[in-house]
Amino acid sequence: MEKIIKGGTLVTEAETFQADILIRDEKIAAIGKDLTAEGAEVLDARGMLVLPGGVDPHVHLSLPFPGTVSSDDHYTGTKAAAFGGTTTVIDFANHDLPSLVDSFHQWQEKALPNVAVDYGIHQNFTRFNENTLKELAALPELGVTSIKMFTAYNGRMRLEDGEIFQVLREAKAQQMLSLIHAENGDLIEVQIAEAVKAGHLDPGWHARTRSAWGAVESVLRVSALSAEAGNAPIYIVHMNAGGEVDQLRYARAHGIPIYGETCPQYLMFTDEALSREDGAKWVCSPPMRKAADREMLWRSLEDQTMNAIGTDHCPFLYNGAQSIRYEDQDYCMPGKELGKDDFRKIPNGLPGVGDRMPVLWTAAVNSGRISANRFVQLTCTNPAKIFGLYPQKGTILPGSDADLVFWDPNKEVQYGVKVAKHRTDYNLYEGMMLKGYPVKVLLRGKTIVDGEHWSGSRGSGRYLLRDRFRD
Repeated sequence: MEKIIKGGTLVTEAETFQADILIRDEKIAAIGKDLTAEGAEVLDARGMLVLPGGVDPHVHLSLPFPGTVSSDDHYTGTKAAAFGGTTTVIDFANHDLPSLVDSFHQWQEKALPNVAVDYGIHQNFTRFNENTLKELAALPELGVTSIKMFTAYNGRMRLEDGEIFQVLREAKAQQMLSLIHAENGDLIEVQIAEAVKAGHLDPGWHARTRSAWGAVESVLRVSALSAEAGNAPIYIVHMNAGGEVDQLRYARAHGIPIYGETCPQYLMFTDEALSREDGAKWVCSPPMRKAADREMLWRSLEDQTMNAIGTDHCPFLYNGAQSIRYEDQDYCMPGKELGKDDFRKIPNGLPGVGDRMPVLWTAAVNSGRISANRFVQLTCTNPAKIFGLYPQKGTILPGSDADLVFWDPNKEVQYGVKVAKHRTDYNLYEGMMLKGYPVKVLLRGKTIVDGEHWSGSRGSGRYLLRDRFRD
């Protein structure tokens, strides 16, 4: 059945205007004034903004951590995304098997039966050898056009500089985008060892042993490797330090195709949160930084330096010794209490996929720091463009998937764990008053969220074959 959305104000990355939307066969068929179609279902959007469904380019679902696994799996995490206005997520496939291709298929078998919104996959590249380097050429045919490498996690996931250089060069040849987790692994290892020797084990030392200067240096170093690899395109994930923004500008000024992503936690908190009694809730890698870093990140949104906002969504229960209720079932899994006596054992990760758009609308748009159009650009359009999904996703155009969000700009919500739909026992934004909230969410033309009603389902999301990278 055709549907017509009537009376809404459309907000895209470039325009804000009143128009109707005709939906046919899961796609936007037409946009215009006073649209009609015989027998069409009419959805009343009067008083509402109509936004593209959000695209979160950085989530971790069902991610193992020593002694546990992240509390949101591919169903619960994508359901939470939908309630927060996000209809597309890109997850990361671990490089668990010797083969990149086999690792992708193993992850796909876990994800595909469970996702409730549309999704793509980045492939982690953490085992370098001649065979894995050759395998890069096979990934784009599987719809995987981005890989992730680490300059930290020595002895586990880190690649050496020479290895990163070779991967960057081959990725460029295959028109793939290289994602970089930029921290200085050697510096981290020394700082952690010194902290432990001195008896510093509380959560605050998680941030103190992951140097901001190490992150800044790593962005510059990988930029240099990119330049030597023929200006291979790179995307710096979860940027958290102000100096990293400086490096974005520097690299671009020297012709390097580099993109930057930050996350809500780095815009909303500082490392002081880790010194709270419940500071373990804020432990993530990389950590929050100083107030000056936070302000530079905000300015990077305002001046167009930053390209995208993801979440690095990877939640764990705060008290995994106590079960919670989710969809009328008990759920229990070891969580942050694993590190109650040693910050090294705290599972690194936070909930965020459902918080991103509602929290940032209040903090960024209502505050006047960015426009509604820039908000859509950062949370929807740019991630879709960078990761080979545009114009199928991330915008409102004829031919695009009918992923649409009815956004009530006047709806007030006291936010927190009881409102967010993550499968976890806490929320970073507990008690925050929000104004502006998603009230109806369509995935390819089907309403999956209507107020508090959920009509999505496990496995109803589709895997997205993403295009090769185009600058």
